[in-house]
Amino acid sequence: MTTQLTRTAEELHALPRAGRRAVVMTMGALHEGHATLVRTARELVGPEGQVVVTVFVNPLQFGAGEDLDRYPRTLDADIVIAEKAGADIVLAPAVDEVYPGGEPQVRITAGPMGERLEGASRPGHFDGMLTVVAKLLHLTRPDVALYGQKDAQQLALIRRMVRDLNFPVEIVGVPTVREGDNLALSSRNRYLSEADRASALEISRALLTAEAAVAKGPAAVRRSARAVLDDAARMEPPVVLDYLALVDPADFTEIPDDHTGEAVLAVAAKVGATRLIDNIPLTFAETGAQR
Repeated sequence: MTTQLTRTAEELHALPRAGRRAVVMTMGALHEGHATLVRTARELVGPEGQVVVTVFVNPLQFGAGEDLDRYPRTLDADIVIAEKAGADIVLAPAVDEVYPGGEPQVRITAGPMGERLEGASRPGHFDGMLTVVAKLLHLTRPDVALYGQKDAQQLALIRRMVRDLNFPVEIVGVPTVREGDNLALSSRNRYLSEADRASALEISRALLTAEAAVAKGPAAVRRSARAVLDDAARMEPPVVLDYLALVDPADFTEIPDDHTGEAVLAVAAKVGATRLIDNIPLTFAETGAQR
């Protein structure tokens, strides 16, 4: 199978379409995490369906101090990865195709959930993310769209937007893909030096240590993760914590110590000049907890 490159929605819709269409949205710099999304999409729609991968570096998601020009652009390599994973089409639109009138005056607003955690650290980020997701859903017209659970708050907001605004699309979350040393896959990992990476591994270790304490309840989970990250702050280079939060996945508010049901333990931290995020889903039961 040869993956076809398209640049406009008109080109995309001119191609034959049979079965269900799945879309995987990316900003390029594809890695195994993206490939896993594409393979999952192929499994969902079957051989008769169509898998579309979008590659678009969205300027609305970059805030003050975030270098849009520095973001890696590797379209040729991205097409190879998408093709090997089973994509039929790559849609790589120009900014003018997605925002034909310049920056949109009307945008999707993420609301209170978009102002917490990642939203507090990156004001306006989720408004820009939801706006481009809405645009790309309209441009690609999929039956199903897949997103990684590593970006848990993003996934929760997309689910909420689709539900609140009646988008006719199924949203599927795909578990985080990790490297052999358990570091969550991210295009930002390429910026880590060997020493940076050694420190960064403490982020996933904090999550796994906390998961082991889940039977003791939310307070124990928080304490366990915090202890690992406090030690990591004294490493060289240090893990500089932005936030550690144990939240309700429905709205990303902190859960109480007597919470039962689903939760997400989320971490964001800087190692050197690289900001990393990670999370783990947990379930707290009535008589303790279990994942």
